[in-house]
Amino acid sequence: MSEKITAKRKGGRKTGDLSSTLAEELNSKTAFTIPVFGGIPIAECVVVTWVIMAVLVILSLILVRNLSVENPGKKQLLLESGVSFLQDFFMGILGEEGKQYVPYLMSTVIYIGIANIAGVFGFTPPTKDMNVTIALALMSIILIEYAGFHKKGLKGFLKSFAEPVPIMLPINILEIAIRPTSLCMRLFGNVLGSFVVMKLLEFVCPAILPIPFSLYFDFFDGFIQAYVFVFLTSLFIKEAIE
Repeated sequence: MSEKITAKRKGGRKTGDLSSTLAEELNSKTAFTIPVFGGIPIAECVVVTWVIMAVLVILSLILVRNLSVENPGKKQLLLESGVSFLQDFFMGILGEEGKQYVPYLMSTVIYIGIANIAGVFGFTPPTKDMNVTIALALMSIILIEYAGFHKKGLKGFLKSFAEPVPIMLPINILEIAIRPTSLCMRLFGNVLGSFVVMKLLEFVCPAILPIPFSLYFDFFDGFIQAYVFVFLTSLFIKEAIE
């Protein structure tokens, strides 16, 4: 009888440890505080984003060195293939009229893709923090509305809210808030869900089980979410400039 009670207590402690671990991991942590104006806290997601930016800048400087038009090397051909693939993908959605928005979409998909797999390298994925996904969604929706305004002008932009019929005006206005919310929650929910599942697997079987699931959740699912985010953004831009 006492052994059963002891086992239950151990199981309760394990469950409690798991709950506390998940709660701790889901909180937005402060990496450090800048000692000015009473202290400015810098979140961990901001620091990881800085690291990603630094890595991308360094890789850009390394990869674009010694480029040649007549005798391109393997490194250059691989780089050009990747850039051409992304350009062709977004141009196929946006068309020639949306060409100016392709650099933003390319930068965003690269950042989100790397941010989602940051956990593989021991970092906390920035996209696990809702503040990051909200910022990305707001940037995208501002670009979408700007694209419509730039294409149609003020009169055409305002008129588009009453299309195809004036009764759609309230719904079209609500879409301004619905679209960023959808982009934000979809990215945040999937990254957070993957993170929680991996923590559960590490708790149940920390030795072997997390390895194959990490390949899916950290790599495949991470890149899929980056693709979905920019794909929807490009579709919304296409709709705005039509």
